[in-house]
Amino acid sequence: MLRIANIEKRFGPIEVLRGVDFDVDAGEAVALVGDNGAGKSTLMKIITGVYRASGGEVVLDGRTITGIAPGEIRTLGIEMIYQNLELAREQDVTTNIFLGREPTRRIAGFDTGIIDHAKARREAERMVRQLGARVPSVDIRVGNLSGGQQQSVAIARALTFSPKVVIMDEPTAALAVREIEHVLQLIKELKGRGISVILISHRLTDVFEVADRIVALRQGKVIADEKTGETTMQRVVSHIVGAH
Repeated sequence: MLRIANIEKRFGPIEVLRGVDFDVDAGEAVALVGDNGAGKSTLMKIITGVYRASGGEVVLDGRTITGIAPGEIRTLGIEMIYQNLELAREQDVTTNIFLGREPTRRIAGFDTGIIDHAKARREAERMVRQLGARVPSVDIRVGNLSGGQQQSVAIARALTFSPKVVIMDEPTAALAVREIEHVLQLIKELKGRGISVILISHRLTDVFEVADRIVALRQGKVIADEKTGETTMQRVVSHIVGAH
């Protein structure tokens, strides 16, 4: 589904990424791990079009998307959920899910441009229900939800784009244990739908629960790409810190 081929990124004389290669299959969860400064964030910004690669290419479902604008990449099927979630916390769940792409009313086949609030609410309820999200009501203000519930809203919003790949940046950071389990279950739900997931996380217990493969970055290079069932947490830590 997604191929990262020999990606390089330089900022002047500083080489941040040095020929990064890995693939993500449809319905596969790949964890991207590495210490701060390993190049994870830079790589994600290249995949989503925020940065232009200095070399190499990103291929989505057989199409090269290197250098395409972020909006078009999103339309083609890559959705990023940032650690801060980027939710409008003063607005309700429905508004957040459809923010900027609200369904509108059609009369006699013509789009009136008038927001169809009833349809938006129905669709929001359907998405939340199908996702199994523990959100008490789509009318509740997002700022009143727990961290795990807000993560659910962010995932529901991502699904409105019918993504092929969802990138999640530290989705379980600062969550309570019960909420972490729920978010991990949501990741499994995405996989079950055939959606590919790239999980950036420092929580290796979470990584080992949901990831099919673990890709370790160090100093801008992939230094390990292993199936989760064929490695150990100690081995992954050694990849991250360079203690071989």
